[in-house]
Amino acid sequence: MKNNIKDIISGYLDFQDFRFKENEDRFKQLINEGQHPKALFIGCSDSRVVPEMITDSEPGELFIVRNVGNFVAPFKPDEDFHATASAIEYAVGVLNVTDIIICGHSHCGAIEALYTNLEFDTDIIHTMKWLELGKTAKEYAMDCMPNSPKDELLRFTEKASVAFQLKNILTYPIVEKRVKEKKLFLHGWYYDIRSGKISYYDNKDNSFKPLGD
Repeated sequence: MKNNIKDIISGYLDFQDFRFKENEDRFKQLINEGQHPKALFIGCSDSRVVPEMITDSEPGELFIVRNVGNFVAPFKPDEDFHATASAIEYAVGVLNVTDIIICGHSHCGAIEALYTNLEFDTDIIHTMKWLELGKTAKEYAMDCMPNSPKDELLRFTEKASVAFQLKNILTYPIVEKRVKEKKLFLHGWYYDIRSGKISYYDNKDNSFKPLGD
């Protein structure tokens, strides 16, 4: 468990001495041949959710974007700064990934914040704006489960948000085009931190089912 910056630096030194040397040939190959990931993984910045760990992926196999709440802002045709949008366009338009995974998770702080009466705070102004991307999922959850216990409501909202982010990503012209051409496939996942299990979103019946079934 790394508790401070000294522990993190110590971890880096261990990486240099052991893990890097074990994978040195792989890193050289990635430099010489470039990266060719097949999937874009959009996950949450939550420190408990590590895409490479839960998918057992090696360097070069996943193109990863992590942000608060694993949200996807709808396409906006302007020239402002859009980090997640840029990563989506790069993954699809330049790297030619064949799959996009949007992975939500249990006990998500961003989703819980939607149910907290946050007062406007200039210190987290961008975070408060970003959380608006989860409001549709919250409203849907409250309509579907008006009298449910809070924990059940939060778990439902976390899953609903994944479905709504899938809708948002289809507003990107390059994504919509590749999906229609059947060159790109979208996946909605939900990772349960407590059990380590992942379920996938089935849009045919609007439900989540165990991944791998």
